[in-house]
Amino acid sequence: MTTFDAIIIGFGKGGKTLAVELSNHNWKVAVIERSNKMYGGTCINIACIPTKFLAHRAKQEQVKEVQDPKVRLALYDQAIQEKDELTAFLRQKNYNNLAQHENIQVFEGTASFVSDHEVQVTSDKETTVLSAPQIFINTGAETIIPNIPGARESQHVYTSTSIMDLKKLPKKLVIIGGGYIGLEFASIYRQFGSEVTILEGGSKFITREDRDVADAVYDVLSKKGIDLILNAKVIGLQDAQEGIILSYEVSGNAIELHVDAVLLATGRKPNVNGLNLEAAGVKLDERGAIQVDVHLRTSVSHIWALGDVKGGPQFTYISLDDYRIVKDDLFGNGTRRTEDRNNVPYSVFIDPPLSRVGLSEEEARQKKYNIKVAKLPAATIPRARLIQETDGFLKAIVDADTNKILGATLFCAESSEVINMVSMAIQMEQPYTFLRDHIFTHPTMSEALNDLFSQIKA
Repeated sequence: MTTFDAIIIGFGKGGKTLAVELSNHNWKVAVIERSNKMYGGTCINIACIPTKFLAHRAKQEQVKEVQDPKVRLALYDQAIQEKDELTAFLRQKNYNNLAQHENIQVFEGTASFVSDHEVQVTSDKETTVLSAPQIFINTGAETIIPNIPGARESQHVYTSTSIMDLKKLPKKLVIIGGGYIGLEFASIYRQFGSEVTILEGGSKFITREDRDVADAVYDVLSKKGIDLILNAKVIGLQDAQEGIILSYEVSGNAIELHVDAVLLATGRKPNVNGLNLEAAGVKLDERGAIQVDVHLRTSVSHIWALGDVKGGPQFTYISLDDYRIVKDDLFGNGTRRTEDRNNVPYSVFIDPPLSRVGLSEEEARQKKYNIKVAKLPAATIPRARLIQETDGFLKAIVDADTNKILGATLFCAESSEVINMVSMAIQMEQPYTFLRDHIFTHPTMSEALNDLFSQIKA
């Protein structure tokens, strides 16, 4: 048995950042990662970075507009190769960032608790037991495989991870699930030239957004040639001589589609398989996530959980903030808490991106706020005209009694950047006039905040 001051299970954003922090405090740290293909975590290897890179390359090359299918296929293949090179570079960089610290040792293998202080690491070569007084779990999330006949057996069914290793661009792609992950992949593959159909089981599209926002997103995706079918119940999947046959029902009508590939975008769940948490006494909540308190301590006080494995918003920047909470708990005054983390912005990288922070109009009305609503078409923004990306609109919700900004939804070009300014204004509890009267550079998308908040009448 080898003893450390801390064991970190998982090489994700929170875990790798914490490892360096602990090393800087002269802790001897063991970092366990089950695969050398996942050094650096989900974001840089199979999620944020590779997906956004593919979206960028498809748009940059205007692949969909290329008439020659051979050229289009070549551009896709090149983008996949460049994506692989980028993730390999970042993976090595992340490994080097830890390896350069003599107090940090990286173990490749599957982690399993033996007790609340001991973790067994099993690899192809050996089995090792590590011990530490402090343990941190940062194992992320994994794709939910729905109980659809043929889903696990088919050679043409992919997850959000495996589809990015597909070397041949599918001519016809069906995406099961109309959530944010499904929409991003629909946008990516449509830009590359695939015929894309989204099958959504629910009766409402992107349910957490206001209906005017959802309708605008639906219209833009439809205009780009993406078919979106609601109330679709997938019955089964069966491989054919070429491709796959997908069967589904809508309003009792059975329909078959013969396509090249099917993507499961049916959600992700905390990755706790094989951890043997029972041996450590670590409890799960009703959704299968690790239970944590406001300082991210589990039911066992010397074991913490960071990132997607503890449930909540599945963003790499949440995992990074989890590190800040743990750092403050260990070395600060313990005042940082998950309860203080409000108004977290997010972006869905479709084209144009959909970004939001705070309350929607519907949520604000449900909470009985007296509100004022501002809307601004993207087509009125000089920068949008300049870059010829005029789809979408901007929307803000303001508390009429206090003039504080309650939330904003930006469905427009470069919204993933602009939303952070709104988020900061909300966090600083500034009135809407702060952004209405702020001096922005020109021509930029951010200056549209002047015009957006000018729609609010005193």
